[in-house]
Amino acid sequence: MDPAFPYDDGPRTTTLEAFADTIIPGARRTPGDRAVAGAAPGPGAVEAGALTLLDDPATGIGDGLDDLVRRLNEHAREHLRRREPGREPGAPAFAALPFTERTALVKALTAPGHPEREAWIGVALFCFMAFDSAAHLHTRDALAAGHPGLRTLGLADPDPDGLWRFPAFSYRCRLADPHPATTASGSPA
Repeated sequence: MDPAFPYDDGPRTTTLEAFADTIIPGARRTPGDRAVAGAAPGPGAVEAGALTLLDDPATGIGDGLDDLVRRLNEHAREHLRRREPGREPGAPAFAALPFTERTALVKALTAPGHPEREAWIGVALFCFMAFDSAAHLHTRDALAAGHPGLRTLGLADPDPDGLWRFPAFSYRCRLADPHPATTASGSPA
């Protein structure tokens, strides 16, 4: 690992981070960041914990990630050969692609009719979930730690007792009365 870049810079991590950054881009962590392309200001899927969620046993995809990394880098090499014959990307190949080429490749991999579409959409969905719901963390813990996705989306902190109450209705009116069996904590009976 490069001491000037204090992140795991191994091929597996770099490739998965580059994929997650393609799904929800963020700012580079350092000038030499190979995975996060810096295509957007602020935090993206990588900073929100996409790799932690992808590796979580609850997702059911952790055992297949090494194969997905291998296939993604093979697709990246082939993508570059079609676009720029004779040019070989660095390693890992997907992370070495410019952001626009990463995006084009992910678009092709997730397009209707692509034989691997379901796998790539699944990985992309977990990247979204890491950012917009912090699915790998308890919501209160994620907010207390300043989770970048939840903060970017404007999720409010819970009340002091740990429950969320919303005194102002988002539609400016109550849409329905609570179910009569709802408990005092807000749980359905």
